[in-house]
Amino acid sequence: MNDEALLDWLASVKDDPQAFVEGGFPWGEGVLRGAIGPEPWQSGQQESIRQQLLAGNSLPVLEATASGHGVGKSCETAWLILWAISTCPDCRGVVTANTETQLRTKTWAELGKWYNLFIGRDLFKLSPTAIFSADKDRERTWRIDMVPWSERNTEAFAGMHNQGRRILVIFDEASAIPDIIWEVAEGALTDADTQIIWAVFGNPTRNTGRFKSCFDPGSVWKTTRVDNRTVSFTNKAQIARWIESYGADSDFVRIRVLGQFPRQGEMEFFNAKDIDEAMGREVEPFGALALGVDVARFGTNFSVIFPRRGRDARSLPRQRYQGISTVDLAQKISEANRELRADGILIDGGGVGGGVVDQVRHLQLHCFDVQFGGKPMRFSEHNTQGEVYANKRAEMYGSLRAWLRSGALPNDLDIRKQLLSITYTFNPKDEIILTSKEVMMREGKESPDDVDALACTFAYPLEPKAVRFGGYPIEVPQDRGEYHPYAMLKGDYNPLEAA
Repeated sequence: MNDEALLDWLASVKDDPQAFVEGGFPWGEGVLRGAIGPEPWQSGQQESIRQQLLAGNSLPVLEATASGHGVGKSCETAWLILWAISTCPDCRGVVTANTETQLRTKTWAELGKWYNLFIGRDLFKLSPTAIFSADKDRERTWRIDMVPWSERNTEAFAGMHNQGRRILVIFDEASAIPDIIWEVAEGALTDADTQIIWAVFGNPTRNTGRFKSCFDPGSVWKTTRVDNRTVSFTNKAQIARWIESYGADSDFVRIRVLGQFPRQGEMEFFNAKDIDEAMGREVEPFGALALGVDVARFGTNFSVIFPRRGRDARSLPRQRYQGISTVDLAQKISEANRELRADGILIDGGGVGGGVVDQVRHLQLHCFDVQFGGKPMRFSEHNTQGEVYANKRAEMYGSLRAWLRSGALPNDLDIRKQLLSITYTFNPKDEIILTSKEVMMREGKESPDDVDALACTFAYPLEPKAVRFGGYPIEVPQDRGEYHPYAMLKGDYNPLEAA
């Protein structure tokens, strides 16, 4: 296609983003070999934009998309950017996302991919922060900028005026963008006789805020919900595992698969079915023995020592203490360790727990100082479904939840109640974060002391401190007494008998 034919074609699809996508890229060739074009939900949204533009009214085009995970939202964003800037001279726009990292590494990276495939890419230049006209005289007036949002500096969204031409505003992962940014952007889109297209995309992680209000009854936004099972390139096996793990009606599946908002602002972390099955399951006590310790922070709370050997958290009873000092609790931990010969002691070291860690170490026992707010290891011996966690506490609870599918819990109503009281949401980085214990207590819930202690047993991987013969563990004592180098030759000393 020569330059004149290209310009004529771009002018012909000025109000038709679907025709632009179908004709603007070399479908079936090179890296697009085997690709046939947009997914049905993308074509549907492009058709919705076309109809609104052809209606000829002065209202802005408002498109909101809520979807499950991995349905091609960034791809649709890239197409809309390239269509908007290449089919209307002096188009201006801004693109933002929930975080600068998301904006730079996903949204803008996807734009770079499709820019390189676009048949009209020579008409524009792509920089790390903008796409703009290759004509140096118009690069300031014909451009779309990548703009990280800031609640302290909203000027980038306040100056979006382009009288008589076209304005494009895109919010990617919009559920986590603060309301103030929405309000400033909305107030700026007031030019008459101007094509205004505002498209927002996101996983429906919160049931409050401006993104959620786009889907409320009576909203002026045109909305699209995308179930990721209907998208050709999503991992159907992974989706099936999610549904099996969390339940088809769980809030996790609603958000990550169905593209639906949670029933509550924060979602239940554990599946009642998994809990009940773990309380009725029989397993062999086999594997490393961990002592998880949660230290009471308030007078009504309990300090808890919770033993777990591999898949068995039932056979060895937990110990609960109220009003106990850090010195006395350290002594109780030492006694439990001596009686059970634990392979690891894992103590919640936050707050007053730090004193217990110090006391246990003063007793010359090795222990792990577990910081709930610390960084996650990004590794688990259990299948946590590729989840991303905001901190150590969320990661431990993720391992506990995965362990429930094969582990054994005490048949205890208090533990069941505590597990079901744990809720979570997603932070702006799309990481799982649990509701804090303090917030739970302010909401009238009981402190999950027992479950926090059990979760500590998943903080770090442990190996049994034992020599194995014929599959049976034989404990080797840590203190063998005085070493006699010739005792074995005389037959007087056997370290296995010394146990």
